[in-house]
Parts: sequence; C-alpha cells; structure tokens
Amino acid sequence: MGRVITPLAGLRVDQSYADAARLVIDLRSRQLFARAEGLFDPDEPERVHKMRVATRRLRSALEVFAPCFPAEEQRAVLDEVKTLAGALGERRDCDVQTEILADLRPRVGRRERDAIDELLGGLQRDQRKANRRLAKALARTEREHLETRLRQLSR
Repeated sequence: MGRVITPLAGLRVDQSYADAARLVIDLRSRQLFARAEGLFDPDEPERVHKMRVATRRLRSALEVFAPCFPAEEQRAVLDEVKTLAGALGERRDCDVQTEILADLRPRVGRRERDAIDELLGGLQRDQRKANRRLAKALARTEREHLETRLRQLSR
C-alpha cells in the first residue's frame, strides 16, 4: 500500500511557485516549532519523532523551493534545520533502540536480560548525551532567531 499524500491547507494549483514556496515554508516552520514542547521527557519519545519528521519536511521544502529565496539566507536556515535534525535523530535513535530492547527483555532468559539491562544503561547515558546536544541545538535556534528568520523568508 502506498503513502497517502495529504494536501497542504491553502496550497492551490493556480499559485505561483514563489507563492507556494512561501506558504509551504510558513506551514512547515510553524509545524516544527509547535512540536518543541516536552522533547526531553524520556517517557514521550513520540514527541521527538514528530519534531524530527517536521524538520525533514521543512528541510525538503527549503531544498525544493531554494530558487525562490535569497541564496545566502536559504542556505543559512537550511544548515540550522539540518543541525537540529541531526540532534533529533541522535535522540530518536536512542529512543528506538530502548523501545526495542524493552519489548524484547521480558521474552528472553535471565542471561539475556542481564545483557539487555547493560545495553539499556548505556542507552540511557547515550540519551542524556543526545539530550544535551539537542538542548544546544534548540538554544542555537533561539539564539539565531531561526523561527523569525523562517517567517521572514516566507513573506
């Protein structure tokens, strides 16, 4: 079964490429920043996943619509989105591995559980490290006013 493509609100076939670009960047950037709450809660890994998806969508839109924007600013915001995506990906990897091991743990013998517990301990350390990197990436987006710059780009 193929992926379902959901049309973007406000996007019309009769719009110019530049108008479509502004609309898509605006929508994708709003979706990204709307997902910034609760990222560091290890019991809510879905939040990280959703924000990571939002960065991928925004990154793709910035690449597809690059000709519509001043090259220097487009590259700068794209680089910042990529940095954020990388930090989210690092954290997401820990979440996925933790979930897999936690699901496997009750179905294996004692020896394997001990090994899984060691791995889970290492993943918790990795997750804390990934959270620090993610916090730095988020702080950078604030310091560099990424949200504001994306809004300006989409006007």
